[in-house]
Amino acid sequence: MHPHLTQKKPLFESHLDHLLKELSALRTGRASPALVEQVKVTAYDSVMELNALASIGVQDARTLLIQPWDKGVLQAIEKAIRDAGIGLNPAVDGGAIRITLPQMTEENRKQLVKTMKEKVEEAKVGIRRSREEVREGVIALENEKAMSEDEKFKLLDELDKMVKEIVQKMDDVEARKEAEIMTV
Repeated sequence: MHPHLTQKKPLFESHLDHLLKELSALRTGRASPALVEQVKVTAYDSVMELNALASIGVQDARTLLIQPWDKGVLQAIEKAIRDAGIGLNPAVDGGAIRITLPQMTEENRKQLVKTMKEKVEEAKVGIRRSREEVREGVIALENEKAMSEDEKFKLLDELDKMVKEIVQKMDDVEARKEAEIMTV
């Protein structure tokens, strides 16, 4: 692979990594700490992610147990989860917060698949935008006589292959996540 593309590969992979992180937060039929890890909590005069304030564990297939390291932020965590718009109803249980996930309905699953597909499409748009930036950079290098026309075409071909490979990975992730969501 051309050194110019080797430098840009992490840019494309970051789109895939971001998509994986976003999709891990989508609820499937099972409880997962990823559902709430990124919830923003206002505590100690700043906004922090929940996983920085508490341990998040899976008690059973439909129950999450959140144990704050400092019991003083218990109410702030409960409020943040309730206000996060993720459809979860936290309940304070002693010094911890218990979240029992409601049973997924067919309608919920279809809505979740729609949301997931929107996130995948956003990631693909980001990939295309990055590809265009790299293409323009390659064309600029040729215009500056830093590379020949043949090198430019070879590099653009490598770029297209790299993008196609990452988009294929996104499609695979999308298919797996859809199957996971729709499994009752």
